[in-house]
Amino acid sequence: MTEHRSPDAHFRTSLLEENDGPGANPTDNRTMGEIIAARFSRRGFLKGSLAVSAIAATVSPLALITADNARAAEGSAFAFDELEAGIDDKHHVAPGYDADVLLRWGDPLFADSPEFDPTKQSAEAQARQFGYNNDYVGYIPIDGSAEHGLLVVNHEYTNPHLMFPGLVTIVDGKAKQAPLSKEQVDVEMTAHGGTIVEIRKVSGKWQVVRDGKLNRRITSNTEIALSGPVAGHDRVKTSADPSGTKVIGTVNNCAGGVTPWGTYVMAEENIHGYFSGELPQGKEAANYKRLGIPEGAYEWAAHYDRFDIGKEPNEPNRFGWIVEVDVQDPTSVPRKRTAMGRFKHEGAESIVAKDGRVVFYLGDDERFDYVYKFVTTGKFNPDDRAANMDLLDDGTLHVAKFADDGSVEWLPIVFGQGPLTAENGFASQADVLIETRRAADLLGATKMDRPEDIQPNAANGKVYVMLTNNSKRKADQVDAANPRAENAFGHIIEIVEDGGDFAATNGKWEVLLKCGDPSVAAVGATFSTATTANGWFGMPDNCAVDSAGRLWVATDGQGPKATGRTDGLWAVDTEGPARATSKLFFRVPIGAEMCGPLFAPDDQTAFVAVQHPGDGGEDWEAFGRPSYYEDLSTRWPDFKPDMPVRPAVVAITRQGGGKIAV
Repeated sequence: MTEHRSPDAHFRTSLLEENDGPGANPTDNRTMGEIIAARFSRRGFLKGSLAVSAIAATVSPLALITADNARAAEGSAFAFDELEAGIDDKHHVAPGYDADVLLRWGDPLFADSPEFDPTKQSAEAQARQFGYNNDYVGYIPIDGSAEHGLLVVNHEYTNPHLMFPGLVTIVDGKAKQAPLSKEQVDVEMTAHGGTIVEIRKVSGKWQVVRDGKLNRRITSNTEIALSGPVAGHDRVKTSADPSGTKVIGTVNNCAGGVTPWGTYVMAEENIHGYFSGELPQGKEAANYKRLGIPEGAYEWAAHYDRFDIGKEPNEPNRFGWIVEVDVQDPTSVPRKRTAMGRFKHEGAESIVAKDGRVVFYLGDDERFDYVYKFVTTGKFNPDDRAANMDLLDDGTLHVAKFADDGSVEWLPIVFGQGPLTAENGFASQADVLIETRRAADLLGATKMDRPEDIQPNAANGKVYVMLTNNSKRKADQVDAANPRAENAFGHIIEIVEDGGDFAATNGKWEVLLKCGDPSVAAVGATFSTATTANGWFGMPDNCAVDSAGRLWVATDGQGPKATGRTDGLWAVDTEGPARATSKLFFRVPIGAEMCGPLFAPDDQTAFVAVQHPGDGGEDWEAFGRPSYYEDLSTRWPDFKPDMPVRPAVVAITRQGGGKIAV
């Protein structure tokens, strides 16, 4: 997920400080910080996974390195020479590996696609080219091949000041951005959404197949069906769609997933920024306030009434869902699967439970919001793809409640159960799902520190929850076992479901890592002391588990002011004597966020997405001023004077071939 400037800023861009939304949870539900503190205070914090932070308060970690280095080196699941952390205008990968740019913003995707011309952009051209700000990356094999398949990529949002020439001027030493024209808005709208593209490995290098028969772009103008309990409900009907079953477009597609039956799911996250206007008096006021709508960061409402809530007050209820795409049919209509709930979705990673039902883990990426999972009613049939195609329309959405004793309960979000009744303003399951956040509030879910990617691990039966940070945690929530007010660096929670059953409604939780610089005792980081000065990280965001069951973590928010290093991809040991040891494998250029990551089925390629490179130049001392189209802090990845900075997907392979990090 990418954090954005507030609407009154000159640029719509990412920031190191947190401004991902209004933090609109009004409840007094307990925060994860309070629960961590209570749990480890009661247990005796020296006995838990926070022991390192407690020791670090009195003993320098350097005093422990000699013994732990030997212990961790023997037990680590990763074998590669660590990359050096730092900041510059290029990408870097660990020694012995190649990192090749596979797809850049504007690259042609079809045989008839025009070549990218940044000075003559049009919506028509962008519809045939790779979109902007690539986030989630997935791979769907063709004929079971690890070297020939479909790459599916989300395009989360746009940075017009980096995209369009002539948009920014310097007035009295400050950068000012002009309003966008309708033509520029049209390009933005078409640069959103997703890409499905055939790729093939040839002589050890990946190539795009431009005439792939399944290649497709999905944009904010693509027709998408509403399906499941909300379809046809009065609260999703508009003047353009009085049936309440057909939505135009999908926006802010952050992380996502690939289902066991080979479809592509796109998560709609920060939908609040796309809507402007003043809502008429009525039922939706509290609903929209809980999601921060309208923010008006985008200028789309100036040209399209559907983004003006004064003119189309129900339109926001048609966004904030999980979108499923049948990649095998490029003419198919994608579906917004409303049974999976409406909130600021960060991903939808799935796994098949013991009884054949399919479990999806879902984060709501905002300060003090919640962790969810969805369990299908029907069972996955590996021998009949067609039988699986509507599994996501029927199931039970749950929200997590974490307890002091290390247990977690998954609370069903079902109309008529507990407080989810007419007395609290719900008339049906459709109402509950449209207002998923409020339903979770009433159930007493645990307020988390920006839940982002959540990854189940089939190899060890565990689930990893990335919690990026939370600058709003108060000082009165701090004690020796939870020593950070304003959780700047985030942490990772590990869940073990009861009986090893991912569909279970109860489980246990543990803190795998508290992030940040472990050499600073006050930070309270809990990396193994074998973790080097290059190996620690902050702001965990996306993650991946490779086929060997190893955890890889990507970050969002590091930089000159926050950590003195760019974002990147770290290998994190989760088992054995090396547990909580982390090593840097790849890092992005200045201003970029590390998205993806994804490992090919044979673990011989790691695909990563480099998003918004060159942003926030004023934060980098070597550049020291705002970065925009005519004056960029980097021209990655082309490094040509006539080319702007371009978000891109990178394919990482081992020199000479072979699996990564073995």
